[in-house]
Amino acid sequence: VQLQASGGGLVQPGGSLRLSCAASGFTFSSRFMGWFRQAPGKEREFVTSISASGGTTSDARFVKMRFVVSRDNAQNMVYLQMNNLKPEDTAVYFCAAGVSGSGVGLETDEYAYWGQGTQVTVSS
Repeated sequence: VQLQASGGGLVQPGGSLRLSCAASGFTFSSRFMGWFRQAPGKEREFVTSISASGGTTSDARFVKMRFVVSRDNAQNMVYLQMNNLKPEDTAVYFCAAGVSGSGVGLETDEYAYWGQGTQVTVSS
């Protein structure tokens, strides 16, 4: 099993980034997927999740329609489009695969597999 996140980097406040996560080694289309983030000295927190079919998403309150999660089951990819980034969005972002095809995925223990993370830094 492998989850490879990419697309992080340094961006100015108000800018955008698109994170990608390539999945392999499991039946991608049968699991919900999620994005979490962890800032230095803080616990890992839920950002957003998407159902196995891609028809349902759940967002953390701080997302406030700035971020959009999507997936391509044909390519085993999940994406996180982040717009209007703020300095407080600075963190390592992780993609994760759910333990099953059902669930919302708000908690870390709902996930079976984790990627290595990609750093997002929002700074002027």
